[in-house]
Amino acid sequence: MSVTFTPIDVRGANRAEFMRFMTRSSFPFHIPVNPTDDDVAATIDSGLYDKRTSLWVEEEEHGRIGMAVLANVTSTTPKFDLRLASRYRGRGLGAPILSALTSLVFTEHPSTNRFEGQTREDNIAMRKVFLRSGFVKEAHRRDGWPVEGGAALAAVSYAILRRDWVSGTTTTFDWEDLRVS
Repeated sequence: MSVTFTPIDVRGANRAEFMRFMTRSSFPFHIPVNPTDDDVAATIDSGLYDKRTSLWVEEEEHGRIGMAVLANVTSTTPKFDLRLASRYRGRGLGAPILSALTSLVFTEHPSTNRFEGQTREDNIAMRKVFLRSGFVKEAHRRDGWPVEGGAALAAVSYAILRRDWVSGTTTTFDWEDLRVS
């Protein structure tokens, strides 16, 4: 599977296309779940994407299948948001996409030491994508993820280290390294 990323100009040339993408799919693990034109326009106009790198996710067989947004891409620990169009979820595309995105970040940003993402505790598919892509669970923040129309759920954070990406290994740590006696 060949994955490529193309920059999105959300304020300019790609605004309408970006708005169509965001409003034609449901994103059950995000808020809002079903963004409207007004929701997306307000997010763009607020400047949220101005300090982030927005990318179309394209795959050789299916074409444009989603989008990724990188935050703090010039820092030592950038973070990402990945959204696939509804019809491309559940097809095993997540791990190859995340691996390609990880390669892009580590290749184009030599000062990046770790690459991080998070999801809701109930997004089992994405949590498995993280693990299949060499990421390690680093945090489980209780009630850390707001849920539209419901009680907050835990936010679960994963990261991959540059050294693990380079070596193809996964280093872990002892979750319970400190015990009260």
